[in-house]
Amino acid sequence: MKSERDLKALLQSIDHRGYPAYKETRGAWRFPSYIFSIDHVQGDPFASPSHVSVIVDGRTAGFPADYLAPSHRNAALADHLLRLFGKSITRADARRAGSGKSGLITTSRPGQEVLRRTACEVNADTGTVTLRFEMGFPANGRTINAREMIRMVFEVLPEITEQSLFFRNIDQKRLRTAIELADDAAYIRAELPRRGLCAFLADGSVLPRESGVSQLPMRGAVPFTSPDSMAVTLDLPHRGSTRGMGIPCGITLIVGGGYHGKSTLLTALERGVYDHIAGDGRELVITEPSALKIRAEDGRCVRNKDISLFIRDLPNGKDTRHFSTEDASGSTSQAANVAEAIESGSRLLLIDEDTSATNFMVRDALMARIVLKEQEPITPFISRIRDLYETAGISTILVAGSSGAYFYAADTVLQMDHYVPADITARVKEALAAEKNDTLDNEHARSVLRAEHFCLPDVSRPYRPNGALKREQRLKLKTLSEDAFLIAHDEVDVRGLEQIADREQTQTLAYILKYIQLHILDGKKTLQQATEEMWQLLQSKGLSVLFDGSFPGNGLCEVRREEIFGVLNRYRK
Repeated sequence: MKSERDLKALLQSIDHRGYPAYKETRGAWRFPSYIFSIDHVQGDPFASPSHVSVIVDGRTAGFPADYLAPSHRNAALADHLLRLFGKSITRADARRAGSGKSGLITTSRPGQEVLRRTACEVNADTGTVTLRFEMGFPANGRTINAREMIRMVFEVLPEITEQSLFFRNIDQKRLRTAIELADDAAYIRAELPRRGLCAFLADGSVLPRESGVSQLPMRGAVPFTSPDSMAVTLDLPHRGSTRGMGIPCGITLIVGGGYHGKSTLLTALERGVYDHIAGDGRELVITEPSALKIRAEDGRCVRNKDISLFIRDLPNGKDTRHFSTEDASGSTSQAANVAEAIESGSRLLLIDEDTSATNFMVRDALMARIVLKEQEPITPFISRIRDLYETAGISTILVAGSSGAYFYAADTVLQMDHYVPADITARVKEALAAEKNDTLDNEHARSVLRAEHFCLPDVSRPYRPNGALKREQRLKLKTLSEDAFLIAHDEVDVRGLEQIADREQTQTLAYILKYIQLHILDGKKTLQQATEEMWQLLQSKGLSVLFDGSFPGNGLCEVRREEIFGVLNRYRK
């Protein structure tokens, strides 16, 4: 391997030459305390920056062996180092100089969630740290500015690396806090099934966010406090005795007045499938890992889906056991989303009445009398919710603000009042028991709790690979936003997958979709089989299985099996 002196000499030799001469720098260069690898060189100063990486061997990095494993500790360590590296870039004298992207140094900028990312990886066996980032190689016009490049590589980069990737130089107490928080979150996740819970929210958690476009905690927000009747105390490995609210498996209804925190609680539970950084406020809000937010998704495509559990006997004779449409309605899209959640293996559905199709959720007594049962193809969710739990083992947490019908189905009822939860289950049960049974609404509400023909969706359908993808292996992928990406000029809309927390997750899902189409689907495998095969590859080989060359500059990060399944179902091709 060539040395840093060789790189400096090469840069001096190409000074003032045309920009393509930078390609001669590709390769690995040994510096005193790390290896600097130039993995991809941009073709033009105005193009996307070059992909580079720093590799620090385990002995030099010096992180304790007990930080490297198990996986939740390793993820917390890598996440913490990436954040430190990003802060060091901001503090360092990495001034922009020259044309286009000249002088730019940037890497992944994680949000509030702790996710495994290709931007920073720590080998669990050796402790070697690999930090991937982007650099804009300097130029004046389209002529190489070697003096500025030398400053970046030999002055700025060593400072950034030593400040953030060497154990001896970082705030070891803050790192220890991140590791211990990961331990505590992992402990709670393991305790949920043992205690028959689908979620836990620690007292003192801060659930409200700064704004609708910010995931930062709201200043001055009311801290979460569990009602005594639902309080659970866990003996966490590091925080010790910790009190909080345990939501039992079954059917939980969240009610209350507008703006009192119902949806805020549900949103915190949505993100509870991920670990969070210290100070987020939701560090110890932990949800069943397979939990899925379900909503109506007007206009989404549906492919060969069995939605007969909720919709059957359509007037046009369409077979709802093999239902397809390019433009689903609110009710058919929500029916498809529930069927897909069942197919993906989810054990918990999270539903907000505000984002649901009314006719999918419930039918009142008067409507049932006027539009007869045999004239209505929709079996509302309320008529399946108990069977979903009692027969299929799928719990539901539902936010309701207008319909009281779900009181009859609920095992637990929480009322939010000024962001404070109260367990009103006993009061609701007493009120229901005291009602006169001969009223129209009461009779109807009780009668619709069960519907006939409960049968889980057929998941045996095989999927054929897209032949166009097989003919063109080098497909162009483009992430448009956190909510959409392009694959071969076809847009895949993932707005309905509300638990995607990061743009890099969306980009990762695009690469996974491409890989499954090219290498897994064969016309015989079902969607479950294809997703499981992809999942096992990711667990055993990591995200590197998706690539033959270098990673994309802005990185990839871990995704859940449920989102992989959701993307496959939303791809129109």
